[in-house]
Amino acid sequence: MGFRAEIPYGAYWSTPFCKWQGSLSGLHSIQFAAHVAVDELKKRDLPGSLFDYGVLGFSVPQKHSFYGLPWFMGMVGAGDVGGPTIAQACATSVRTLLAGAQEIESGLASNVLLTTCDRTSNGPHLYYPNPGGPGGTGAHEDWVMDNFSCDPLGRHSMIQTAENVAARHGVTTEAQHEVVIRRTEQYQMATADDHAFQKKYITLPFEVPAPNFRKTRGELSGDEGITLSTAEGLSRLKPVLPDGSVTFGGQTFPADGNASMILTTADKAGELSQDPSIRIRLLGFGLSRTELAFMPEATIPAAKQALEMANLKITQIDAIKSHNPFAINDIVFAKETGADLMSMNNYGCSLIWGHPQGPTGLRSIIELIEELVIRGGGAGLFQGCAAGDTAMAVVLQVEIG
Repeated sequence: MGFRAEIPYGAYWSTPFCKWQGSLSGLHSIQFAAHVAVDELKKRDLPGSLFDYGVLGFSVPQKHSFYGLPWFMGMVGAGDVGGPTIAQACATSVRTLLAGAQEIESGLASNVLLTTCDRTSNGPHLYYPNPGGPGGTGAHEDWVMDNFSCDPLGRHSMIQTAENVAARHGVTTEAQHEVVIRRTEQYQMATADDHAFQKKYITLPFEVPAPNFRKTRGELSGDEGITLSTAEGLSRLKPVLPDGSVTFGGQTFPADGNASMILTTADKAGELSQDPSIRIRLLGFGLSRTELAFMPEATIPAAKQALEMANLKITQIDAIKSHNPFAINDIVFAKETGADLMSMNNYGCSLIWGHPQGPTGLRSIIELIEELVIRGGGAGLFQGCAAGDTAMAVVLQVEIG
């Protein structure tokens, strides 16, 4: 199967990702995404009036985020364009991609701007009034920290889901650390030759605006806050949970940033592409949910569903990217699907460059496209888990010539 929607080559971009409380921690995530989009559209000589639909994805509320997509499109010069605002935790990117593709499929849109953004730094602290509570007191929640530590359905933390899967499959700390070392090597492929690979979709050096977006406050040469793990350094780490196996080195970290992509019809893709000889088609999507507190396993049925829709087998996939909040994600996925564990995630992944939630998957999909272009074309799979023991996946095809 294939979708009418296509991705014009090069019609996408990302900021560097910064570890929380870093250089992007003071920027309103939606305004920041609009600020970046204006610059990137200008570089491509594309006006805001090009778009007839938009999709905004984020998972951490910001001031005035109630206005979501319409506010964002207004800031990028498309004040007559509407569309949904979507939050699906770490699967937000694939969901926004599917929403845009479905709109084109239905004939209701032809040029769609997808934007995903999040700032896990300085997340909101919310108070929920309850006049009927003791003394009229309500409930409160730290949006980011409290939801990392507690799934309200099972009262367990995110890391506990990784430990449950590691125990079920007998995966040791040492095996997880082997994957971390390999993922670090793969990330360094993207930063080689003065970040040559990353410069395909990130403007580097990257100018960091002031919170009022009126002047530049600093400059980034690449992702900020990255830990390039070594075998010696990892060997000194102890599991985070008592009697567990997952160390701080075997999991990702919260981050800030945004990523965007343009979707259009096949007949218009060439006009918007930086290289009309490259065609990027969407072949299949998958959504799945696994049993309570086994989140990393959800990627397996989601990927199988996307492959089935694309009428492909895992052996026909040329490149795989994953949102891997834990190294255990990749280990179990490879074990259960037959994928090559050590060749997945070339050029980077969220385990290494961090996890700003909403845009995490979209950056991976962009990197997947660029890897396939380097390979001379082929089929690619992205899969990633999300809160609530869910996952989404997408299969795409890059054709050259």
